[in-house]
Amino acid sequence: MGFFRLTCVVVLFSVAALVTAESRDTDPSAALDIMRASGEGYQTAQPGQPIRFPEDHLAHPDYRIEWWYLTANLTDAEGRPYGVHWTMFRTALRPGSDAEGWTSNQMWMAHSAIHTPSGHDYEERFARGGIGQAGVGITDEGRFDAWLDDWQLLGTSDSPVPGSLTTTVNEVTLTLNWQAEQPWVLHGDNGFSQKSGQGQGSYYYSQPRLQITGQVTIEGTSTPLSGEGWLDREWSSQPLASDQLGWDWFSLQFDDGASLMAFHLRQEDDGPYVRGTWIDADGQSRSLEEGDLVVEPLEWGEVVVAQGEDARKSLPLVWRIELPGQDARWTVRVREADSWLATLVPYWEGPVRVEGSSGGVGYLEMTGY
Repeated sequence: MGFFRLTCVVVLFSVAALVTAESRDTDPSAALDIMRASGEGYQTAQPGQPIRFPEDHLAHPDYRIEWWYLTANLTDAEGRPYGVHWTMFRTALRPGSDAEGWTSNQMWMAHSAIHTPSGHDYEERFARGGIGQAGVGITDEGRFDAWLDDWQLLGTSDSPVPGSLTTTVNEVTLTLNWQAEQPWVLHGDNGFSQKSGQGQGSYYYSQPRLQITGQVTIEGTSTPLSGEGWLDREWSSQPLASDQLGWDWFSLQFDDGASLMAFHLRQEDDGPYVRGTWIDADGQSRSLEEGDLVVEPLEWGEVVVAQGEDARKSLPLVWRIELPGQDARWTVRVREADSWLATLVPYWEGPVRVEGSSGGVGYLEMTGY
């Protein structure tokens, strides 16, 4: 990255970080204001719009925000657990058509995080659109390509599945390869995932059963890894209502081959807005509406978030999830409490263990605390 490019990116995001930090001092959920802000001037997510492949694997610059989100529960040859999450975010700074070069209204951010037997580490990067530093597109060879600097999620075709990830987490290098046998899962109403009683929502689909192999290299030593992953795609211009404080999102992969996506949106003056998707072992899915799904925190614990006086936060680290209609219930426990990401928009993200009607693994994301 050239000095001029680096300086512009640093200045722009330093201003954003100062504003965000000031907001967090008074309201822990204020960092999510972009999710709650009116989508006026942008395209809005509405039911009835069909998901199209491969077009919707690519960017949607007419919408304010979107992401490509990979999580993975992996083990080494000795059975020791590892966790990986990698996310690419695109944000429009203003509505309207995009332009090339530094006048582009598109910004990119990516997170790369890993859990190893020795701890949790993460890295965050930023880029400006229009200058080739980051983007999502199709290569000359017809391959899906999402990149920021030398971080890259690359498909073998115009889809990200099958595909691969090449990334770093500070001094750690990670390469993963995956394939899947199940179809893409469209959440909500054929891909429109409603997020509030007021109608806000997003377009959302997933591949919940990636079969992954790869390796992690730490201090020159490479360790083979294998396991399962989950790839999410989501875009919107206002995914949250103005009174929603944050969310708790679960992606769970059960030992019997079934999977579950669930989100628990905390609301200021009402109970949580809870929805999800159940995916059978054969890949058939059904939406879970109000009454179909119970998501409740059971136990809270302290999490290290920074150094100094405000070094800890209290977060729900054990959850109860129940499907009353299936007579199924699980206890979901975080694997490593200290999985906080002190990024521009700070949040908790980490692997979980599942016990109950069936065992399993998964990932939990908690925002707005």
